[in-house]
Amino acid sequence: MRYYSSKKTISLDDETVKKAREFADLVVKTINYSDSNQFNLSKIANDHFISKTGEEAVKKPFESLGKSVEGPDYAIYEKKEKTWDADLLIDDGVEIAVKTQKKSTADRFGLSWTFQASPQRRDIILDNKEAWAVFVECNDKDSSFDCTIYPPYQIKELTFGEPKLDYLKGKKKVVYAINLPTI
Repeated sequence: MRYYSSKKTISLDDETVKKAREFADLVVKTINYSDSNQFNLSKIANDHFISKTGEEAVKKPFESLGKSVEGPDYAIYEKKEKTWDADLLIDDGVEIAVKTQKKSTADRFGLSWTFQASPQRRDIILDNKEAWAVFVECNDKDSSFDCTIYPPYQIKELTFGEPKLDYLKGKKKVVYAINLPTI
């Protein structure tokens, strides 16, 4: 399933960025992240915006290779309807988890991507060693929201570490860019 093996820079059009922003503003009203000690609605909305831009960026190279891509999902679900389903489906079956980090955050803490790993919320992809993930760095520093996307990796290929922030330890697992395997 690894259709490409090097990083790619993807530019998003203004309409896609607007759609991601609108989604984030709506979805934040349906979320409770108190189990992660996250109460800042502006940060939560921005995290969802950045995530959706990453999903849109990852979609592009697969489509350029003639693959059908289902997603990103822009539906707004009530809490009881939310799932941990894959972010994208490639060719009617290959599930892709997309993890995106803002460039401004990468500059502060190092480029890395976070997986939920607490008893309350867990990325189910962690339980499937054959599952695929694509990592993205989104440039939020110049408002271009250009994304650098990495090639797909299977969970079994990744090295997971602890977050740098103490209050996130035990709740999240992190993949650091410096630990990504060479393809």
